Parts: sequence; C-alpha cells; structure tokens
Amino acid sequence: MEADWRSELEVWLAPFATALRNKTRRRMCPAYIAGLIGPGDRKSVQPIAARDDEVSYDRLHHFVSRGVWDEAPLEAALLAEADRQVGGDNAWLIIDDTALPKKGRHSVGVAPQYASALGKNANCQTLVSVTLASREVPVMVGLRLFLPESWTSDAARLDRAGVPAELRRYRTKPEIALAEIDRVHAAGVRFGCVLADAGYGLSAPFRQGLSERGLTWAVGIPFKQKVYPADVSMVFPVATQGRPRKNAIPDITSISAQTMLETVPWRKVSWRRGTKGKLSARFAAVRVRVADGPPQRIHDMGAQHLPGEEVWLVGEHRSTGERKYYLSNLPANTPIKQLAGAIKARWVCEQAHQQLKEELGLDHFEGRSWKGLHRHALMSMIALAFLQSLRLKLAKGGKKNLGPTAETEPAGNQASHH
Repeated sequence: MEADWRSELEVWLAPFATALRNKTRRRMCPAYIAGLIGPGDRKSVQPIAARDDEVSYDRLHHFVSRGVWDEAPLEAALLAEADRQVGGDNAWLIIDDTALPKKGRHSVGVAPQYASALGKNANCQTLVSVTLASREVPVMVGLRLFLPESWTSDAARLDRAGVPAELRRYRTKPEIALAEIDRVHAAGVRFGCVLADAGYGLSAPFRQGLSERGLTWAVGIPFKQKVYPADVSMVFPVATQGRPRKNAIPDITSISAQTMLETVPWRKVSWRRGTKGKLSARFAAVRVRVADGPPQRIHDMGAQHLPGEEVWLVGEHRSTGERKYYLSNLPANTPIKQLAGAIKARWVCEQAHQQLKEELGLDHFEGRSWKGLHRHALMSMIALAFLQSLRLKLAKGGKKNLGPTAETEPAGNQASHH
C-alpha cells in the first residue's frame, strides 16, 4: 500500500516538479513531502532523512533551509490544485491562525503571545492561515508568519532570521490576511464567501477591506461590538447656543450587539446533517449598521463612530448556554438557515490545522529562519492537498466515508469553537 501512494504522489506532484525546474530540487521535493506523509513520530529534516535511504540529511536540509529558489511557482501550483479540488462559487475562503509552541527565543517570530490551540498565552510562533474549503473538505493554501513588535523593532534579530526586507515592518494579523486574500484572488482561485473568527472580525479595517474588494464575508465579533438599527438616520441637531453644527449625527445612539439581539426572536436552526444527526442551535438575526464609520462628537458622549455598512447581525445560542455573535454582508434576503450555514462552515479549517500538526509535522520544524519555516509550511500544505486528492478520489469511487475531515465536526466543536 505504501508503494501505491508513493508512486501516485510522484505522478500527482508533476506540476510542482515542473515549477521547481532544477533536477536536484525535483528529487528533494517529493522526498520531503513523502517524509511528512509517511510513518514516524517526528517530521523534521533529520528523522525524514534517516528514514529515506535515497536522500542525505545535508541535501534535504539545504533544500528546505538554504537553497536559492523561489517558492512562488510552487505556491501558484498549490493554488491551482486547491481550486481544481474544491474551488467554486460555493467554496469558502477561511481565515484563521494557528500557534506553534516553541522553546527559546531564536526561532523566527517566537515570542510570548496568545496561542489559540492552547487557549492561553505561551511562547510560540503564530501563522495566519488561509483555507479553501467545499463540501467540508479543506485544502490549506496559505501560512504566513505573524511577527510581534518585539521582532519588528529588533533589526539584528530580523537579520539573523533572514526576514525579507519588504516584510520587516509590523503588520497586524488582519493586514497579513488581506494580503493573502489578494494573492489568492489574483491567482484566479474561485470562492464565494470569506469566513473568519472574532480575532479578525473585530477589526473594522479587515471587514471594510473585504467589502472594498467586493467580497462576501461572515465574521465573528465580540458581544460588545457597537451597532445601530438599520433604519438609523443622520440629522443636524439644532444648536441652542454658539455656531450651527456642520456635521450630521445619528438620530439614535449605538448599542452593543448583545443588547441589539435581546428583543429579536430566537429560533432553532439546523445548518447541516452530521454523522450523529442534524447539527443545530438557536439563532437570531437582524439587519444593522455597524458603528465603524468615522468618529464624530455626539452631544456630551464625546467621539462616537458613525454608522457604517448595513449588514446582518447574527447571534448563536449554543446548548452549553454560550452565546456568540457575528456580522455578515450576505444579501438582505438571505434566509437565517443560510446565514447559520455560512457561520458554521468555518470549523473545517480547524480540522486542517489538526491534521497538519498531528499527521504532517507542521510544528516539527527545528530551523530558525524565515525561509526554512515557510518552506516547511509550504511542503506541509502540499502534502495535505495530496491527501485530500486521495480522499476525493475515494469518494468518487463510491466510498463515501472520508473520515472526520469530510463528515463531522471535531469532538467538542459542535457546541464550542475557539
């Protein structure tokens, strides 16, 4: 069986080998990816080389960490393959991030920061992830390192890690995500809606950036996100003294998302069927204007954000008693079941994160450089895309059970998402 998938991998990797051009790199790339997929607890360079009699540690290490070659053609080949597998108008482009716990302080980007996988602050690297998904099948197409300010303010550290000059300024995770979305979109990858959790949804520039690009989106938000009723009007209050007001203000004050939904009816909604039956929760939805416009002094309240884009405000009440809140610019006539389906589609990226770490060694890389980490991440994503191609091939052959990635939400996530 191992010989079968290895020979199939060689054929499948043909477009990637063409992108590499160099004869030696064409040998190293399949060897590295096969090492990530094959047996073994550790998927760093030394154990991979030790398990393969045909490649040396030095050559494999040089390929991933030091070799002078451009990753862009391989990234383009991955995007083309992902689009072939799951791209389309009904596909989701899911933005998230994943943490790689690390000891020490020399690995590029490592710092004490929030690790979503651990649910707490930890010494780790954080990668912004981009996943293309359809039919509950995720194919990860982007992993980009977030550099904390403790790194971007230390030129010597950046030099030692080989961070490219054009990427040394501090960028927030939403800024990195928008750049990645632009890269995916420019490559012609087909998707219908961008999804993200509250870590990105709380960023007004991120939401506004998606809308400015003409993209449909659904994102998580904090319960305290301020909104206005959809029918809010801008008025010029009469000045009782002094000069007349030059700027209009809202005729009603903004309130939190949580407060806005207190008077809206909630009802049970099922968004799809899992292996244990229908997946459902209670939802409420109402049209609002987001309070993310320019700041303006309003009466004696000081500067308040003016009404921005009209969108859906959606609340989810889970069986655990937990409530979550979301915004989406899906059309005003969108049924609540479709809103719930979009919101809940985000979980598949967590499956991709899990498989990349537990099966394909994403977090096993032992080098310290920017180039090495991103190349290892790229090889891991290509390996995942190959495995997904095998699953889709089995499904077309009549074997419908593709495992948890394709059919069920991971344990605990039916009621709870980070």
